[in-house]
Amino acid sequence: MIWKKKQSSIYHDNGWLIDLDYLSTLTTQLREPYQLASPFPHIVLQNIVKPSCINKVLKEFPSHDRPAKWHERDALMEPGNYASLKKKDSADFLSMGPVTRQLIWEMNSRPFLQFLQSLTGVPRLITDPLAFGGGLHETQRGGLLKVHADFQLHPIYKFNRRLNIIFYLNNDWAEEYGGHLELWDETMENCEKRVLPEAGTCVIFNTNRTSYHGHPEPLTCPENRSRKSIALYYYTNGLDDTHRKPAGETYWQDTPKKQ
Repeated sequence: MIWKKKQSSIYHDNGWLIDLDYLSTLTTQLREPYQLASPFPHIVLQNIVKPSCINKVLKEFPSHDRPAKWHERDALMEPGNYASLKKKDSADFLSMGPVTRQLIWEMNSRPFLQFLQSLTGVPRLITDPLAFGGGLHETQRGGLLKVHADFQLHPIYKFNRRLNIIFYLNNDWAEEYGGHLELWDETMENCEKRVLPEAGTCVIFNTNRTSYHGHPEPLTCPENRSRKSIALYYYTNGLDDTHRKPAGETYWQDTPKKQ
């Protein structure tokens, strides 16, 4: 389900980039759709950040004239079969612009954590100061990310990964460019949700051993475009569902061949 912000007759500016007042009014309304969503708990939100903020983050996004420490994420499932291609991420906070840092800080702030806990039902969430595997993400034309379930244990702190947030930054992103986030059922038989990675779209979802997601088809955007996002992960110190065995590796999956 996609929720879009309705225009309010009363406007005030509390200095935040995220509209926390708007989110707080929707928490009760969103909680059940989130927790009952299929194929696993998730929600797609629109307009939680001012459009002017997105444009500022895009202007700050590291490019050839704004160097940053990037991690190249090309990976093979087997010879000739890429799990990840032309994808990179950066948690180099010292190279990020002030608006980008502010947005990430807000997404790690106490008020936002309280919103996430109320929405998802996951208590005592912990942010990751290292943003391991997160931060800024970028995928070039021809790139892809196979459907997968993420690692479940933080490699340094050994916290248990519980939630993912992906905030997209792509203005005027056409359907034919591809790069849709796909959510698959645990049998890997059906893609139950496809999300266009257009600017302002925020996807929140539980992550566990079978929360299969990715964008498995190569991007077909123009050469001068790329798929950009901010990704952050949230943890707990231990699990409530003790039957689950957390793993420290990513589980890659092949999608069924198209007929």
